[in-house]
Amino acid sequence: MSPELRGWTLNVFNFARTLRKDEFCLSEVYAFEDSLRSIYPGNNNIRPKIRQQLQLLRDAGILEFVAPGQYRFSN
Repeated sequence: MSPELRGWTLNVFNFARTLRKDEFCLSEVYAFEDSLRSIYPGNNNIRPKIRQQLQLLRDAGILEFVAPGQYRFSN
């Protein structure tokens, strides 16, 4: 497992993968907000944390930003 993929980052990655498509939008990942809230009940900033993790996945070369709010898994 990549060192980037643990904790929050791994959870956001896994939820994005459950969409079963190569390209997805931020609102689709936001649909998992309640699930992430149950995993991290002390976090009151779930949506900003999701965006942060998507940026980390981009920086790790796992995702590409296609357009504002649009993401693609790198090949």
